[in-house]
Amino acid sequence: MKRSSGILMPLFSLPSPYGIGTLGKAAYDFIDFLKAAGQKYWQLLPLCPTDHGDSPYSSPSTFAGNPYFIDLDTLAEEGLLDGGELKKIDWGGDEEKVDYRKMYENRLPVLRKAFEKGREAYAQELQSFYDANRRWLENYALYMALKKEFGNRPWYEWPEDIRRREAQAVERYSRELKEETRFWVFVQFMFYRQWDRLKAYAAENGISFIGDVPIYVAMDSADVWSEPWFFMMDENFVPTEVSGVPPDYFNEDGQLWGNPLYDYAKMKADGYGWWIRRIEGAARLYDAVRIDHFRGFESFWAVPYGEKTARSGVWRKGPGIELVRILTSWFNQLEFIAEDLGINTPEVAEMLRESKLPGMKVLEFAFDSKSESSYLPHNCQSHSCCYIGTHDNNTVLGWLEEQSAEDLEFAADYMHITEEEGWCRGMIRTGMATGSNLFVMQMQDILELPGSCRTNMPGVAEGNWRWRMKKGAADSKTAAELLKITETYRRKN
Repeated sequence: MKRSSGILMPLFSLPSPYGIGTLGKAAYDFIDFLKAAGQKYWQLLPLCPTDHGDSPYSSPSTFAGNPYFIDLDTLAEEGLLDGGELKKIDWGGDEEKVDYRKMYENRLPVLRKAFEKGREAYAQELQSFYDANRRWLENYALYMALKKEFGNRPWYEWPEDIRRREAQAVERYSRELKEETRFWVFVQFMFYRQWDRLKAYAAENGISFIGDVPIYVAMDSADVWSEPWFFMMDENFVPTEVSGVPPDYFNEDGQLWGNPLYDYAKMKADGYGWWIRRIEGAARLYDAVRIDHFRGFESFWAVPYGEKTARSGVWRKGPGIELVRILTSWFNQLEFIAEDLGINTPEVAEMLRESKLPGMKVLEFAFDSKSESSYLPHNCQSHSCCYIGTHDNNTVLGWLEEQSAEDLEFAADYMHITEEEGWCRGMIRTGMATGSNLFVMQMQDILELPGSCRTNMPGVAEGNWRWRMKKGAADSKTAAELLKITETYRRKN
């Protein structure tokens, strides 16, 4: 990456009259804001559908787009919806928070109306889209239709014949649920149609997208249901071990994520085709991808299925540099970022060095007054990506409330924070000044928002992924201020 900067802003956090950010006007306006501010990158969270916890890191499909992100005004302009009726629907009463219950109750019925009007009008384009994406789309559309048929139960609780994808069962349900599967194909067609237009507009304006690729996929997903042999499960599709991270300074029980683990021996025998297809899907969406939990390629924490905490897990060897080399060579037009945060081993450091991928530096982890940190700005080498904080971190103002007086004094002295400048602008200046080729800011810190506006609180099930930016907050004054500091530190492309 060339010396540049960008903003981390979830798509769902954009303002809109329909309760959640979409691929509509506000997204185009944000691209205009990025350009005016001299930024190169818009970093997004995964764009896939979310499940019961509303997390973009747990999805029924690694390839599908989130139906909530389809812009309804655009569908109305195309004659597929009635704009007046849309305004009568309750999308939630708080412009600064997503109400996912309202989304769940109201979004799909509206999209079904668009489907009834659009299925014939777009019949030829729909067929072309289906043919081009058949490998994943056929499985996903049938999976979603089956979820509805079986009362939203997970696939491993479905009748045995379709749970095991017996040929006769797949044929029968595909025939019986034909209309429902067509609806889900239409939804994906509309998502990708709108995304492709937005991405083209971004490219015209010199803006590139950074996306996240979570290392694991959800157990209840079309990915696992359609290709269960690539995961560590017994003959009854019960995982033998699941994902997590071991106990550490922050959590004495570790973190029990619960995703099924990959059977890397079978993946290797297949030439890692599953991973190649996955990155191919990401490459269609993004110009650069951040590999979440990069250390999991070197070794991963495996917890026996059924455990209540991650304490009893063990480390197992991953595919290592072999898989990383395959992916980076196969997709040499795609930029990769390695999420190498946390306590890493010499083996992980060696894998990062061999891969030649930039790792991450997080300023909110840097200022320990009692010890040296690799995240301190003077340790941010050029081949790295510097963040103030990621989506899992607090906002700067929230972070201040969590630090000791000694650490804050050290940080203030190190960064030369003044009362006039303030902590948010001071940390943006510090990140801009680092040697890291890429610097990324959270939009909440640009707007100087409190900890109540953070994107996610790891380990807390409720209340995450909800923050939304107020309409008009990304204004020309803010853009001009960012442009000046971006030019000062030679990050404008």
